[in-house]
This record gives sequence, C-alpha cells and structure tokens, in this order.
Amino acid sequence: MRGSVAEEIDIAIIGAGIVGICAAAYLTEAGRKVVVFDRTGVCEETSSGNAAAFAFSDVLPLAQKGMIRNLPRWLADPLGPLAIPPAYLPALLPWLWRFWRAGAPRHHEASLAAQATMMRLAETEWMGLMDRSETRSMLREDGSLELYESEGEFRASLPGWAARDRFGIGYRHVDGADLAGLQPGLSQRFIKGTFVPGWKTVADPRLLGKAVWAYVESKGARFERAVIARVDAGDRGIDLALASGSTRRAGQLIVAAGAWSHLLARNFSDTIPLETERGYNTTLPATAFDVKRQLIFSGHGFVITPLATGLRVGGAVELGGLKRAPNYARSRAMLEKARRFLPGLDPSGGREWMGFRPSLPDSLPVIGRAKAAANVFYAFGHGHLGLTQAAGTGRLIRDLVLGQAAAIDLAPFSPTRF
Repeated sequence: MRGSVAEEIDIAIIGAGIVGICAAAYLTEAGRKVVVFDRTGVCEETSSGNAAAFAFSDVLPLAQKGMIRNLPRWLADPLGPLAIPPAYLPALLPWLWRFWRAGAPRHHEASLAAQATMMRLAETEWMGLMDRSETRSMLREDGSLELYESEGEFRASLPGWAARDRFGIGYRHVDGADLAGLQPGLSQRFIKGTFVPGWKTVADPRLLGKAVWAYVESKGARFERAVIARVDAGDRGIDLALASGSTRRAGQLIVAAGAWSHLLARNFSDTIPLETERGYNTTLPATAFDVKRQLIFSGHGFVITPLATGLRVGGAVELGGLKRAPNYARSRAMLEKARRFLPGLDPSGGREWMGFRPSLPDSLPVIGRAKAAANVFYAFGHGHLGLTQAAGTGRLIRDLVLGQAAAIDLAPFSPTRF
C-alpha cells in the first residue's frame, strides 16, 4: 500500500558506494541487521571509476598541497587540472572562501595530524577487512611514482615530503637511470620523480567493492535499489520515504550517499558545506602501455593507474555541482597529455567516465552523529580519498553505532566543526 510502513529495519544505510559497503561490513560483523539503499547498485557510481589507489601516504589536505598557489594558472586553462564553470561561480564562492581559510598556516598542523591519524587507521582496517573478506589477492603493492618536469616543480614539492617525514612515510627521490627503471618509456621531459614504495592500489575498485559486498551479504546484509525521496526522524525511528511511494522505518540510519549526503543532512538540522568535484577519466585497454605502477602527474592534476581491467587515465577537478552535463573534453585533454608523457601509448578503444567526489573545504570527511537525531550517523565527504578511508570510516561508524570508544579522536571530523 502506498505510504505504508512495509518493514522495520535495524540499520539502514543510504549509499552503496565503497564507504557505505564498508560500514555495512563492520556492522554486520558486529551482529547487526543492515539494509543498504542505493539508486543504482553496489559500487556502480563514483566508487566504480576512481583511480584505484589506497593513498595512505597522501596526508596533505588539498588546500595545503599547492592548489591555492596554482589556482590562477589552472583556472586560466578551461581543460586544465581545475575548472569552474563561470555560471556556477556565484554558488561556489562560500565554499571557496572556506577552502582558502583551510589553507592558512594556523590550520595546517591540526588538519595534517588528523589526516595522518585517519590514514594509519584506514590502512590497518583495510588490511584486516581484505583478509576477512578474502579480497587480499586484489591488492597491489607496487608503489607510486610522482613526476616533475623542472627543478622548480621538484623543489616546490619538498615541504610536502618533509611533512610526511614526521609521520614515518617512506619515499625516495629519483632521477636518471633510477627514474627510467621505475617506468620505462617515460618522456624525457620528466627530470625527477619521487617513488613511494608503500603506496598501494587495487586491481579494480568496482570489482573490489562488489567482492566486499558479497562478503557482507554472506553475513546477512541486504541491498534494495531505491531512490530515497525524504527522511524523517521520529520517536519510533527514522522513516525513509522512497520515490516509489512506499516507506521503510529504521532504528538507526547511516548517511553515506557521497556527493548527495549534505542534502539528506539538512533533514536533521545539519548544514554541511559539501561541494562536488566532478572527476573524469578514460579507461584504455590493458595493452595500451606497460605502466608499472601508478604514475602521478601532480603539476597536471591527473594519474595513470594500471588495473587488471585496463589502464585508467584520470583525475582533475571540475567544481560544477550535481546537475551540469559532463564535459568529456576534459577526459580527452588528459588522454592527450598522457600520450605525450608516455610516447607510444595507444589512446584508442577507451571508455570515458565522470563521477562526483564529495569534497569538504578542509579535506576531512564528516564522521559523526546528526545534530537533531541521535540515531542518525554521517559518513561522507572523503573527496579523493573515499576508497582509501572507507574501511577506517566503517570501523568508526561501528564504534559510534555500538556506543563504543572511537578508535581515534573524532573531533576533527565532527559535523558541527563548520
């Protein structure tokens, strides 16, 4: 019957991306009954097309990684590493102001420490979850190679590497034969690189998410394909109104809907300054080039990742919200650069893709309890680090839901910090 409460659910999770799936894993392992809702499927949207990195050494917030310094140069190129459609700029200005403030020196240490703590937890939890879900075979431990075209670009990177020194993150700068050995066939325009041996990737992020879900499903979780039209908190639980007209009632709710999460949070009196980074990529056949490990072209804002299912060329940032049509000229521009950077790359036969990264000004996710509903929890806003931090977030959500002491200090990730 339309409008009727068809089912009482223990825990509902909105969002079947990798963060929602990992939250479901930890809660089902704790014996809770979970239903995950998503409009498309398990890891079919943003979690399917990311760069496949477990970027545990990527502890520098975006506002402190040179983005502010490069902003004028990048914005001058409509197909460059960062684009803002002019018509969207007025809506974006409050977020840009917060982003600029997040890069101030007085915020540097707190953000860096919080991110490093989260990364340590995320790595530990991912390794454990991969073992329990028997997905460890999908892990690749080839390291990453960040590349520089000039001495000036290399020197500009050194403060960031020095910051990583303080957290025990291993790396080494390379050039000449060492650089060529790490990636044969690289253009000679790159004079130096930094190799991070502890950097990890996965065989394919979509397939990893589905494999983890199979484990979660074996623990009793269920998936329901549905568009959530509205959520309401009441004395008897959380009512989820589905676009189909039916309703579900949950004892507790996890909001892990990525770039759409802040819209749901408004129902619980939380205003979260989440912006949408629209990321683009092209996945080429695996035979396109023999890439040995993830290559990071930080000066150009994109990476190349060898997957079991192809060669992924992608990244860049378009701050353009949720409604604009994709501009695939951006993915083609990255592919053309990749062809120049790897002479001999075959750019044919690729699949273009665009996804929505949920980004907060300080590059830290929101993990915590809703202001107006004690049985609603948030797990979103991971930006470029959703895959990386998903298992750590799942552990923290389990701690919150079960009323246990959190594994790390959650204050830096509080929904009320804004």
